[in-house]
Amino acid sequence: MRMRTLGRTGIQVSPYCLGTMKFGPYGNPDSDDCVRIILRALDAGINVIDTADVYGGNGETERIVGKALHGRRDDVVLATKFNGPMGTDPNRQGNSRRWIVTAVEDSLRRLGVDHIDLYQVHHVDHRTDVEETLAALSDLLRAGKVRAIGTSGLPAAQIVEAQWVAERRGLARFRTEQPHYSILNRGIERDVLPTCEQYGLGTMIWSPLAAGLLTGRFRKGGEQISANSLHWLPQHMTDARKHAAVEQLVPVAEQAGLSLTHLALAFVVNHPAVTSAIIGPRTMTQLDDLLTGASTTLDDDILDRIDDIVAPGTDLGAIDVAHVPAALVQPGLRRRSPGDRAAA
Repeated sequence: MRMRTLGRTGIQVSPYCLGTMKFGPYGNPDSDDCVRIILRALDAGINVIDTADVYGGNGETERIVGKALHGRRDDVVLATKFNGPMGTDPNRQGNSRRWIVTAVEDSLRRLGVDHIDLYQVHHVDHRTDVEETLAALSDLLRAGKVRAIGTSGLPAAQIVEAQWVAERRGLARFRTEQPHYSILNRGIERDVLPTCEQYGLGTMIWSPLAAGLLTGRFRKGGEQISANSLHWLPQHMTDARKHAAVEQLVPVAEQAGLSLTHLALAFVVNHPAVTSAIIGPRTMTQLDDLLTGASTTLDDDILDRIDDIVAPGTDLGAIDVAHVPAALVQPGLRRRSPGDRAAA
């Protein structure tokens, strides 16, 4: 695979990144098989692995990744994330300094390494000032525990705010962003991707296959969507607009001599602001299929036809686990109290 530079870090990464969310009890429970999949990906030229402390429950996925990297650590750009709850204690989550300094040590121990190449904020934490988070991460960089820092799912305005705070406060700045992007969800083309380009941020795209909808498996009259998928992404997996778009994309892929999966992956890595697309195979067969499409390119005619089906900058419904501003889900943040209304 032809390497790409991760933003302005100088770190060279493959256009495919191996995502590990499906390694462990909530995907592939066979840890030895997961290790084999990781090693196969490395042998095929993928050099970046993305994981998170919450994957697999209680850090199990990080342990699997650490087992696979034994003896091969120097071959890998290792990325992990923090923020999600790691137990019932409300302070064992979030983006506070108190949690970050604990979370990084826990991840280092589970991964069996002495440093993390890319340490990422997994989700927005409205309770924590970004300066608090950046100050803690800056200390980790100086201590050599992490090599670069990034975010996941930040809206464009908060990407700008974080860059501003880093500059004005003399703190390390975020070097990467990990947004959701696929043919079915192109909203980040409006502002997130241009903002990342403006600040020189590398981007690692998650769910380029739209949680499986762009594999072509879940078509009308085809394979049924599992109850587990419905539990995780109920609105996304059953959105009629997305299924209608898939039906239109299938003949585009067929006429191009491609599978829908390879079309979808080639689409996201074609964007000049995209550094790497995170693939999440659960089995060796799935990985091998994804790897066969690594060299696929799309000509302008195919890209124009995709634009006709899903317009640039358009989301066909939000994906359930994407960032939603707090004011949209907490009525108290968009309504005056009765006393305020009476005074007005």
